[in-house]
Amino acid sequence: MGIRTPYGVLALKNFTPITVDYLVVAGGGGGGSYYYSGSGGGGGVRSTVTATGGGGTLETPLSLLRYTNYLVSVGAGGVAGTFDGMTGENGINSVFANIVSIGGGGGRTGQNGLLARTGGSGAGGSASGTSGSGAGGAGTTNQGYAGGTASGNGSSFASGGGGGAGGVGGNASGSTGGAGGSGVAISITGSSVTYGGGAGGQSYGGTRGAAGSGGGGQGAVDGTNTQATAGTANTGGGGGGGSHTSTSVGGAGGSGVVILRYADTLTITIGSGLTGTESSASGGYKRATITAGTGNVSWS
Repeated sequence: MGIRTPYGVLALKNFTPITVDYLVVAGGGGGGSYYYSGSGGGGGVRSTVTATGGGGTLETPLSLLRYTNYLVSVGAGGVAGTFDGMTGENGINSVFANIVSIGGGGGRTGQNGLLARTGGSGAGGSASGTSGSGAGGAGTTNQGYAGGTASGNGSSFASGGGGGAGGVGGNASGSTGGAGGSGVAISITGSSVTYGGGAGGQSYGGTRGAAGSGGGGQGAVDGTNTQATAGTANTGGGGGGGSHTSTSVGGAGGSGVVILRYADTLTITIGSGLTGTESSASGGYKRATITAGTGNVSWS
């Protein structure tokens, strides 16, 4: 049976809603450059499978229609500070249909103020020899957590860890940077993968904070030529912040990802402008993993 139109008969199944699970991870924040910079927060995480960001309850799968375009946009990681006193940028939001995950907060430096940037997860606080220790930036409800507080007492300086989708960034202590906040482990692909980790804080002559699980980077260590590291691509991990020397630049945030799960009787069309693949059927599902770009998807 079907519905007769001027173009022929359309099967009733074409008008029956389909159910799509999703994981939408935004880009992680970039770390600041030089002068006791804060580390980037992880990108916001929204998921209908296993767990979601910020300690929230699982999101509700979307009810969609076949042969209808739905927007997907994968957020890039935040640009790192690359010269003296340059703040790291927030990560870029990721989108699927009406679902938006917020990019991680970019790390500020002690030179441009101690108010850490908010984001999906907040940036770690930065330190200053004249202004003291900055608090971490706030995260977004049900997407991620706040960054940790910096330390600074006139001779020892370290930055707070960036917040993660699964936990707050650690506070710095003396010349030891705060640990990056943990990400969230999600099994939408059939295997557990952790997303949205915050970056560990930088240190002035001490020990940098550990990277948050889920792709977080680490901050620099002054006086040892240990540079900041970037967040991991397609995890939304935050990038580490630079330390005191003028050559100590930040690490970029890791890009986000959008993963969609749907019945194995369906086939997705991934439109131009997007980079992605569809998996073989497994356990009653197919999965589409979209790693870059902006464009439309549809199902048949």
